[in-house]
Amino acid sequence: MSHSDAPAFAAREQDPTPSFDQEALRDALSRRFPQLLAEVAELLEPEWPDYAAFLRQRRADVAGAGPSFIQWLLEVARIDQLGSQDARLSSSGMAHDSDALFESIGRLQAQQGQDLTMLLTAYQVGARVAWRYVSQTALSLEMEPDVVAALAEAVFVFVGRLSSSSAYGYAQQQSEDHLARERLRDELTQLLVSGRSDMLALRNAAARAGWRLPTEASIVLVDPEDETARRAVGHGGPQWLRLQQDGLFGAIIPDTAGPGHRSRLEESLSGAGAVVGPAVPLTLLPASARIAMIAERLTREGLLEGDPVFVSDHLDTIIVHRDDLLIKALRSQALAPLNGLTARARSRLLTTLASWLRHQGNQQAVAAELGIHPQTVRYRLGQLRESFGTALDDPTERSRLFLAVVWGAPQDS
Repeated sequence: MSHSDAPAFAAREQDPTPSFDQEALRDALSRRFPQLLAEVAELLEPEWPDYAAFLRQRRADVAGAGPSFIQWLLEVARIDQLGSQDARLSSSGMAHDSDALFESIGRLQAQQGQDLTMLLTAYQVGARVAWRYVSQTALSLEMEPDVVAALAEAVFVFVGRLSSSSAYGYAQQQSEDHLARERLRDELTQLLVSGRSDMLALRNAAARAGWRLPTEASIVLVDPEDETARRAVGHGGPQWLRLQQDGLFGAIIPDTAGPGHRSRLEESLSGAGAVVGPAVPLTLLPASARIAMIAERLTREGLLEGDPVFVSDHLDTIIVHRDDLLIKALRSQALAPLNGLTARARSRLLTTLASWLRHQGNQQAVAAELGIHPQTVRYRLGQLRESFGTALDDPTERSRLFLAVVWGAPQDS
């Protein structure tokens, strides 16, 4: 090193920041910014024509972000040279003006139902074009290599920030859309089970909720305290309407009577302890819900079995047991002739009578079912005839006895 170079070397040692003309770089980048936007739109056109159109339509808004972008580059480049991380973080406030714009772009992407990845990929196209313009401009101004490197980092940090803003807007819009959609779906569910709405009101509510209105639907009820059950009805798909009101918990499921629907329901609801109401026209859903509630109660009492329980398989049992007071009154009246017997004798005769009625008087079948000798069957039938008299031969009385002893537990009074 010559003596003449020593002062310059010493100056660089004292101030490690290479000098560059920020104003010249700002002016040059500002002049070229419209051309940068035009090239980005041209590159987006083949694969992302919607984004290219958006860029052209919102050109003034995007161009308005230019000064912020350029100021960001200059500030971050200077900070990088100073090596100050704290200063880098403090400079983040300069991009706030751009955040709102790109957050709105993310929201728009979500509103249109488009994939966020496509938008972020398009941003990368813009980043490459921006870096090419920035680097060419810096080199044309003969800036130091470390300044160019700092500018490169600043470009991609800036684009990363814009990507984050768009991702945030996208997520916020999705969340708001989900909440609004669930509110509209809950309103539709309320209309369906209330019985107070005509088809026009249902069609309008379904359109607002984005639910395809079916011809028929079924009520599915589960235990809200059962985690497996909640998960089963919560993952049925977009056409399953959540039902959580007026003492009901489950879902409204469309078109359950179609081919293959039953097997799919059995698979979806297996282990959930679900009760599936019959497929009915939408105007009959309130009545179907009441029947499903009766079936749910009878299932808890052990009178209905299935996994899930399909109400259509048990309509006869539900009809008989829909009102406990009525079936108890019938049993009390029809079985009064046995009231004078001991509990053991009464239970034995009721069991025999139920079997005899089920087998339509076939004594051999009764003996086989109860595992007793045919002579014992004849003896018990003799006792029953002493109690009931000619009622055992009257078709109407036999029907009443069938309801009383076959549809209810024989040991009940």
